[in-house]
Amino acid sequence: MPRQTDSSPIAVGVVGLGSLGRRLCQQFVELPRSELVAISDVDPDGLAEVGDSFDVPEAHRYRSFEAFLDSAPMDAVAVATPNGLHYEQTSAVLDRGLHVLCEKPLATDAEEAYELTTRAEASDQTVMVGYQRHFNPAYKRAHDEWADGDRVPRFITGEVTHDWQSYYEKEDDWRMSPELSGGGHLLNVGTHVIDAILWTTGLTPTHVNAYVDFHDDEQVFDRQSSIIIEFAEGAVANVSDTGVVARTREHVHIWDDEGAIYLEGHEWDDRTGYVIDDEGTEHHPYDGYERWLSKGTAFLDAIETGETPPATARDGLKAVLITMAAYESGRRNERVALDELYPFASDVFQ
Repeated sequence: MPRQTDSSPIAVGVVGLGSLGRRLCQQFVELPRSELVAISDVDPDGLAEVGDSFDVPEAHRYRSFEAFLDSAPMDAVAVATPNGLHYEQTSAVLDRGLHVLCEKPLATDAEEAYELTTRAEASDQTVMVGYQRHFNPAYKRAHDEWADGDRVPRFITGEVTHDWQSYYEKEDDWRMSPELSGGGHLLNVGTHVIDAILWTTGLTPTHVNAYVDFHDDEQVFDRQSSIIIEFAEGAVANVSDTGVVARTREHVHIWDDEGAIYLEGHEWDDRTGYVIDDEGTEHHPYDGYERWLSKGTAFLDAIETGETPPATARDGLKAVLITMAAYESGRRNERVALDELYPFASDVFQ
């Protein structure tokens, strides 16, 4: 990837002005290395509100995504639109030769996620996916122990709870649109736990066996699920998620012959963790609870240095493959092999 050698701020545009997009706008305004130069959204009221809040010129507030790409003077784009738009919009940004930060999931289709990853890895552009646990110190420690270390995980559990009940009652919410959402709670929220397990352990998944509680007859939108992931190294992961409870909690527990790291989260605060040694002693807490990067900072760092971003397109692809395999397993009510569902799976997890 090329280095960003120009001393002028990196010109960034943001498409999608929901809560995630607004947070990214805030970061790009506050960071001295970047300038928020354009915004795009289909909602005129949101455009006006965000544009006024962050002093974006009216000429650079676009309801048309195509006009946004064609007219705005940008170096990079952050895509924070509904899931079903990520593939098309990220592809269009890459076509323009711009750097891109795509919020999760990378796509709502395994083949499209694979295509995007292939393009990203063959290009000189920075392509980052919005999995913020990759720059959380607690998760980074687990990654250093297993994915980048010589320890071998044996048993993993992951769980995330969340209140999505109001969404299931609103047929006009984008989360209940097959074209815009592509899935339910697992794809939108549970994906964080799936990604975290894959990234921290570095294990090679081979099979998925899932029970999925679908909200709709077409089996697109899930309310909750329970998933078993089998790995070539002999480990097994049990992953559960639900959108029909009162509050948000998260945990990922990873065990091996030397003990465990427990990663915990309350609501949407930064995740923390502690270590359990082979004698059962808890080392709690350990250093480094505070996240040292925001998504915006990590993205700008990667653009400026040309280094690999903390969460890559391949990371996003891996999470999509497991998520879509879980949906397929739930629909079939049977254990599925990844390489039978996706001929390219062995290359992805090499």
